[in-house]
Amino acid sequence: MCADLSKNRTLWFDELSMPEAEKAAEEGKVVIIPCGSIEEHGGHLPLCTDSIQAEYVALGVARKAGCLVAPPLRYGLCSSTRNFPGTITITFDSLRSMMTDILEDFIRNGFKRLLIITGHAGGSHMTALKLAAKTVVTNHMNEEDRPRIMVCSDYDFAFDLRGKEFDDRDSHAGTIETSRMMAIRSDLIKAKGKRNYPDLPRFEVVPDPERYFPSGVMGDPTVASSEKGQKINAYVIEQIVKLVKELEQ
Repeated sequence: MCADLSKNRTLWFDELSMPEAEKAAEEGKVVIIPCGSIEEHGGHLPLCTDSIQAEYVALGVARKAGCLVAPPLRYGLCSSTRNFPGTITITFDSLRSMMTDILEDFIRNGFKRLLIITGHAGGSHMTALKLAAKTVVTNHMNEEDRPRIMVCSDYDFAFDLRGKEFDDRDSHAGTIETSRMMAIRSDLIKAKGKRNYPDLPRFEVVPDPERYFPSGVMGDPTVASSEKGQKINAYVIEQIVKLVKELEQ
């Protein structure tokens, strides 16, 4: 878990006392729920890459916007990388059910503005999270002060830079993701990584997608840098702060 460097106050929800949690709810604090995965990221990045990025962004947003960060959920749903060594995936129903329970209990505690940030952005994973949010807001749709929930991936914003400053094919464990990890946790970088742009089938559903990218990489990590990562991370945080401000309105 990424440490909070603030000396004056905690940003982590679970480090609050009971009275502090009650007060935060009364003040209408936005709570960010960071999600990730345990997933292969080539031979150069750690299995916690998606989780580290989401937690880093969540803390960065919290420092700027004055919100709280919930304990992270580091298990996710991984489809295309499931058969690689190290990937630990949970089922669609498990992820949806777990997030539904988490959201409902924050609402029961009086928190009505919630933001899920996930560093893992696989299609089924995102659908499970969005379905959980949809279920919860529907459950409370007739309440006077009904809850508002947003679901996004930090890559909804990081990939804005593809085709501008980075190759528009860049993806999993490529330039952008490797650069971000260099800026966040350079000590976890295992190697330089190798360039690979796989030719994946556009429409066919296959049981063994790993045969199209056996290196586990979709992009070019060889041109990554900490400086690029700092710029990307700053941009992502800036965009998500805007979402928090929108929730507070």
